This record gives sequence, structure tokens and C-alpha cells, in this order.
Amino acid sequence: MVVISIALLLPLAAVYLAVNLVVMLLYGDDKRRARRRERRTPERTLLLAALPGPFGALAGMSLFRHKTRKPRFVVAIPLFAALHCAAVALLIPGL
Repeated sequence: MVVISIALLLPLAAVYLAVNLVVMLLYGDDKRRARRRERRTPERTLLLAALPGPFGALAGMSLFRHKTRKPRFVVAIPLFAALHCAAVALLIPGL
């Protein structure tokens, strides 16, 4: 089992938070572009961004009401979030 020290955990958590924030903003920007009928971010890009930042994607979907009717997003992004939770549970003993 891999154990992560607290000295490494805090910077990793900060980077993880930043990645999720960027992904949330990406979803917000795509929603803004949709409303303005401008060139959009491809769905594939949004899904790939959700791989490292699923909680940002979930927040963006909820906050901006974006991609909430697309089955691919409604299924994949919560699955990505569940996988991240499982990885954290494996990496941090006692959770």
C-alpha cells in the first residue's frame, strides 16, 4: 500500500483544487460561449478535462446548468468522481 506524508499531501491537495477550479471555469466558459453563439469547446475536450478534475466538472455542470442533459456527461463525470474518491481512499489510510 502507498502511504503519502502530510508534507506531500498539502501541496498535492492545492494542485488538485486548482485543477478542479480550472475545469469548472472551462465549463462556465463553454456555457457563456453557447449563450453568445460563439465557437464552443469540443465535448471531447470537456470530458478529457473532467478526468483530472471531476469535481470541478460536476460543479460546472451544476452551477452553470451545462451539459446536464447529455447522457455521456451525466454518466461519465460522476463515474470519474467515484474513481477519484476510491483512489484517495486507497492512498490515505484510515479513510
